[in-house]
Amino acid sequence: MYKLYDLSLSGHCHRARLFLDLMGLPYECVPVDLMSGEHKDEDYVKRNPFAKVPLLEDDDTLIRESNAILVYLALKHRARDWYPVEDAKTAAEIQQWLNVAANEVLQGPAKAYVARVFGGSDEVYKEGVENSHKLYAVMDPLLEDRDWLVSNRPTLADVALYSYISRAPLSGVDISAYGNIQRWLENVEGLTGFVAMPDPALDAA
Repeated sequence: MYKLYDLSLSGHCHRARLFLDLMGLPYECVPVDLMSGEHKDEDYVKRNPFAKVPLLEDDDTLIRESNAILVYLALKHRARDWYPVEDAKTAAEIQQWLNVAANEVLQGPAKAYVARVFGGSDEVYKEGVENSHKLYAVMDPLLEDRDWLVSNRPTLADVALYSYISRAPLSGVDISAYGNIQRWLENVEGLTGFVAMPDPALDAA
């Protein structure tokens, strides 16, 4: 069984949990308390020298970074629908969106969410909101007349971008003007095996 070293409120961790659940793969979540510095403990740093979550443990194999975890799981389980590596064009398009998840999403939706939920300066929060709208202004037209980011079915691209973008209302980012993005979020939420990100208020209760 996989072990996923995890922080429940992290969108990066949710990205990994979401794909594990969509694939129907058994796994154990191992909570890592970042607030107390558990990710910097000697035992954890031995597993991940970068002292971050998520971290996937598969027997003797350790995979860090959420997008790498998605790729690892798709390749190991030959999930060609999610990551069609034999189709160079589609695989490259998916990789483009994985890069967006690691850049524009990180600097926009993720930054706004982290500042709002975990605490951050007004300046950092404002920058996250502004960058979110820049991303959404590009992304929304690309979803016109299509249900998914790549191809005609869900792929790793949708999994990688969903988590933080779905937290837009919680982050105080108004997405009412982005109808295609709202429809796309609903499409992801309708997938068999879908699991939502937890509510911070409920998680803290």
